[in-house]
Amino acid sequence: MSTSRLNWFKSSYSTAQGDNCVEVAVTEQAVHVRDSKDVARPYFAVGREGWDRFLRFAARS
Repeated sequence: MSTSRLNWFKSSYSTAQGDNCVEVAVTEQAVHVRDSKDVARPYFAVGREGWDRFLRFAARS
């Protein structure tokens, strides 16, 4: 899927100053993740189950 077709939004885990921003785009199959300052570069995608596990881990930290 093309990055231009995805609906990207700034992650709530990003800093308020905007210097360390991560953008995510959620689809039915996966969650796509990219650096907001480098949108032309490749991004990575992880399955929804893996993303849920990551969020649970991050919430404990």
